[in-house]
Amino acid sequence: MTSSIRDRTQTAVPSVVVLEAVRRREPQALAAFFEQHFDRVYGLVYRLLGDRHWAEDATQEVFLKLHRAAHTLDPDRDPGAWVTTIAYNVCRDLWRSGAYRLSRQSISIDDPDHGDGAIPSNREDPEGELIAAEREKLVQDAIGRLPESLRAAVVLREYQGFSYEEIASVTGTTPVAARKRYSRALAELGKLLESTIK
Repeated sequence: MTSSIRDRTQTAVPSVVVLEAVRRREPQALAAFFEQHFDRVYGLVYRLLGDRHWAEDATQEVFLKLHRAAHTLDPDRDPGAWVTTIAYNVCRDLWRSGAYRLSRQSISIDDPDHGDGAIPSNREDPEGELIAAEREKLVQDAIGRLPESLRAAVVLREYQGFSYEEIASVTGTTPVAARKRYSRALAELGKLLESTIK
């Protein structure tokens, strides 16, 4: 994967004062915190779940859990890992649900509602943008066909920019296991993309 496809929506770390206000569930602080993390959370759960509708529901669930767990936020640490762990756990719970598994079996790749339906905004090179969008769709579809543990390794590493130690912390494994899963995921992605292109 190249760094050009990485979702580097790095958010500024809020001050300790702001995080303390989030811990106290002050409405303005919570609104600002949610606004700051919304795009990153939605992008993460969309890539992990591979479906816009599930991602919308999961994003709501993530922010509900963040609100309920606000008192556990450590104001002395960057909240990004805390937010990502909660988002990952919501996705993991969905993967285990019968409704999600059933819906994944019935989704057609040709379904117009499958995917984010984003239209490229830069009109200077429409052909290049269309090709890039098609490649991104092929990659996203291939990622969606990976087993959940491998999908998580790729998404957290490539799109979130996490180190193996951070991936291990979020997924409850070791850095060595995270590295192995990432390597296996890349190998599987290569096979899936090669079979798609043929």
